[in-house]
Amino acid sequence: MKKKRRMRRSKGKNKPYFTKVHERAIVTYALSTDLKEREFLYATLIGPTFSEMVDKIVYTYKFTNLPNIDDLRAECKIWLTTILNKFDPKKGSKAFSYFSVITKNWFIHKVKTNTIRIKREVGLEDTGAIKEMEKLVSYNTYVGDREKAEFWHLLKKETDVWKDEAAKPNEKKVVEAIKILLEEPDAIEIFNKKAIYLYLREITGLNTKQIVNSLNKVRVKYRNFKIDWDE
Repeated sequence: MKKKRRMRRSKGKNKPYFTKVHERAIVTYALSTDLKEREFLYATLIGPTFSEMVDKIVYTYKFTNLPNIDDLRAECKIWLTTILNKFDPKKGSKAFSYFSVITKNWFIHKVKTNTIRIKREVGLEDTGAIKEMEKLVSYNTYVGDREKAEFWHLLKKETDVWKDEAAKPNEKKVVEAIKILLEEPDAIEIFNKKAIYLYLREITGLNTKQIVNSLNKVRVKYRNFKIDWDE
């Protein structure tokens, strides 16, 4: 069953704050060389969305406990404008995931910096304040779920390329079997290698040795894909 795609919504409003319109605006900004067009896109769409995104991340992850959080929020919003042109839509990443993750990491860095400062000021034996700082980051299921969904979506698209590039019939069979398994990744017992091989054998009709030989080539392709995703 396909899950319904959720949008980031403004608190107390029915209108989502980060929509496909904002996604396209950021992509257009990144690809444009027209200064006036960039200024217009930032002023009307990107800037307000970044501002709300920062505020929501601060609230969701409880960064509000950081000292001078209002100043840090303003600093982060300015910083986002300086890295806006680094977003490369050609790599396949979604603007929402890209900028929300780096914003969260920016504040996590501030938490770590503040924790080090506290340790120096109060001493290692005073762990109360330190533990409070370590509790600042809480798990946000929406962001994690959306990043996970986009990862699997891009991986499935990548397997189409692998299949086209496969030189031998056995390789094509293995890649096609992987595509079938990726349709329901959560249903696979990924911690049991034997179970995976059984799935692949049943789908492809190949023996284990034939599957292993083809998988060795797939692993190289996946490793390169993962490096691009992490970047």
